[in-house]
Amino acid sequence: MRKATGVFILRRMLQLIPVVIAIAALNFLLLHMTPGDAADILAGQMGHATVEFTQQLRQEFGLDRPLYEQFAIYLGKLLTFDLGMSHIQQTPVIELILGRLPATLILMVAAITISVVLGVILGVSAARRQGTITDNLISVTALIVYATPAFWLGLMLIVLFSIILDILPSGGMMQVGAGLTGIDHVLDVARHLILPATTLGLFYVAIYTRLMRASMLEVYGLDFIVTARAKGLSEGQIAWTHAMRNALLPVITLAGVQIGHLLGGSILIETVFGWPGLGRLVFDALLQRDLNLLLGILFISSVVVILANLVVDLLYGLLDPRIVHK
Repeated sequence: MRKATGVFILRRMLQLIPVVIAIAALNFLLLHMTPGDAADILAGQMGHATVEFTQQLRQEFGLDRPLYEQFAIYLGKLLTFDLGMSHIQQTPVIELILGRLPATLILMVAAITISVVLGVILGVSAARRQGTITDNLISVTALIVYATPAFWLGLMLIVLFSIILDILPSGGMMQVGAGLTGIDHVLDVARHLILPATTLGLFYVAIYTRLMRASMLEVYGLDFIVTARAKGLSEGQIAWTHAMRNALLPVITLAGVQIGHLLGGSILIETVFGWPGLGRLVFDALLQRDLNLLLGILFISSVVVILANLVVDLLYGLLDPRIVHK
């Protein structure tokens, strides 16, 4: 079993190499098709820069070279894990990204955990009580949450929990100037994480609730559930022990597919709550036409999504070992 798992992981890793290269090429081409560059922004900031000075900046940044040559240089640097320098901030791109990436990952992991756990619990509960008031209430609530814009939901949560009740912070990642360390620092970050993670996760709770309910109802019609009932197992044991494991497969699949969407959604939530992740960095890089920084963020984000899908494949193998042997 361990050998089969190792082969499975190795095969998946090898399959990811051409995907990463293709994503890097696509990101590069799309960004270079847009007008303007970092030289134009820097020259504009100076206010009195001449055309000759702008052209000199392009030569220094290598932006005057043919596109294929720029791509070859970019790809060569990627192979050595060099994301280059930010032309605007004059700082290595990798340093800027690593300074913000942990905050975004914390937000994403918390949001996906909230959405999957609550979605599974509510979906199973609705399926067990099909056609009852509980089922209808869960379904209608999920639909309302799904239709609510995330930014508006975030603002309403701020009004309720930060302004009216005054029990949770309205923004930021930690209390500024508090100098907390150890467990106090962890708890402080957790308090600041509650509102943005809940806002980001609630949208997906609605999706997973509906999907889990439908999947559970489908599993309830299979032969092994009939056998479990014939053995005298309680409905709770059948639902949470036997049916749920099989019904989880579609939910895990969708969670893996939506990691990229979740990463994009976190940019909006980070803006609403002032969360110091990649969101503000992306926004500034777009305004400043900092292509190296944008390429670095897109590349790292793509790698995060790809690795998340690899984890989903491994979870699939745990839930259904037959997949590992295929």
